[in-house]
Amino acid sequence: MNSQQPALFGDPERPDATDRSSFEQFVRTFRWNGRTTTISSLDLTDNGCHHEIETYTNEFWTSRQRAAHSLHEISYRACFKPQLPRFFIECLTVPGDIVYDPFAGRGTTPLEAALLNRVPFSCDVSPLSAILLRPRLFAPTTQDVVKRLSEIDLDRRVDTPDELLVFYHPRTLSHICRLREYLIDRESHGHLDAVDAWIRMVAVNRLTGHSSGFFSVYTLPPNQALSVGSQRKINAERQQKPPLRDVRRLIATKTQALLRDCDRATRRQLESIAQKACLINRGCHSTPEIDDKTVALVVTSPPFLDVVDYASDNWLRCWFCAVDPDSVHLTILKRIEEWQRAMRAVFSELGRVLKSGGHVAFEVGEVRGGPRQT
Repeated sequence: MNSQQPALFGDPERPDATDRSSFEQFVRTFRWNGRTTTISSLDLTDNGCHHEIETYTNEFWTSRQRAAHSLHEISYRACFKPQLPRFFIECLTVPGDIVYDPFAGRGTTPLEAALLNRVPFSCDVSPLSAILLRPRLFAPTTQDVVKRLSEIDLDRRVDTPDELLVFYHPRTLSHICRLREYLIDRESHGHLDAVDAWIRMVAVNRLTGHSSGFFSVYTLPPNQALSVGSQRKINAERQQKPPLRDVRRLIATKTQALLRDCDRATRRQLESIAQKACLINRGCHSTPEIDDKTVALVVTSPPFLDVVDYASDNWLRCWFCAVDPDSVHLTILKRIEEWQRAMRAVFSELGRVLKSGGHVAFEVGEVRGGPRQT
């Protein structure tokens, strides 16, 4: 593994992943940056039953403890930091264990699991999840990507949707559409290899953004995509026109950044462990692809409650990848009771796949009137 990726904690401090009491003692006595763990209790009443849950508060995962691997550096709405799953993976699993995220998004948990030599399992209702994750498990070299880009004729005439000219210079849009056409053709004929998949993944993350590192004129950060009408207003307010962007160069530059920490040893490990990976595209309340009592650890963050509009955020990415957004039945829950019912169904399935002594780390964010919880 790359020497730039040290363990989050030294071996003497790490708890025994096979001993639950060892982990509890670890979080009780955890100390970081001079801060000790605060221990308190949380009183809950559910269906007339009273529960008292012991809670531990500290800075258990933070970017100051460890820099994230460069392969994580792609944008996606409402994703958590890699340090969070790494904390639980290192503390509660051993190499070869299955680590699962039922709401995988960009794939932070499964990618971090693979980097730590655990078997990555993921599930997400959106096909964009696998499009973003799988190429990073089979990472090519920068040289292979640059060579493939040079072989694609981006100047060949292609139809372009004029409404997208609010985002792109005419020639840039032509090159984007030609690249899109090439990738769709390769996939439809079964020829989309690891290099093509990587190029698609990077291009998806360069479509729009707020700097010259993206294909578009200035717009929102890259984890969101504005509507055509909203972008037209921004252009008028800023008196801006989409500049010409070099699509090949931007993909190559982002590729080099993503692969910064990816040495030969890391690439070999990812390719080896990825052979055992399971990436599911459906709702996670039913996952027959996963055998009973096989998952050692679940680390996930469920859909937010009436906060994030994933469909609006990803409409342009869906267009580029030829994904019909109407076919993606996203979970958008507006009432706490609806969210609770949906999560009960998820936990029922997690109970089936989780092995005896396994753990679930369930991060709940953006709850109205309350703090983020895990």
